[in-house]
Amino acid sequence: MDAMTARLQPLRSFVLPGGTAAAAHLHLARTVVRRAERLAVRLAQEEPVTPAALRYLNRLSDWLFVASRMANGEGRDDLLWVPGAHRSADG
Repeated sequence: MDAMTARLQPLRSFVLPGGTAAAAHLHLARTVVRRAERLAVRLAQEEPVTPAALRYLNRLSDWLFVASRMANGEGRDDLLWVPGAHRSADG
């Protein structure tokens, strides 16, 4: 993952899901993993959960994000969030 990250341009904005079909699927997979991570954290408040499982879900989410940026031409074709870009003139 570090080698992939080194090839990417630094982020100066949030990345929106989308881009190439592969990137969109990777973003969707990341969404599912993040949901699983949140559920595992909540479960850990009630039942014993192996810390390695929580770390794995977190790192998998990170990897899917980096892979989605790689699928978008090493980040060149990322869809970046622009603050206020879609607001109407009347607020």
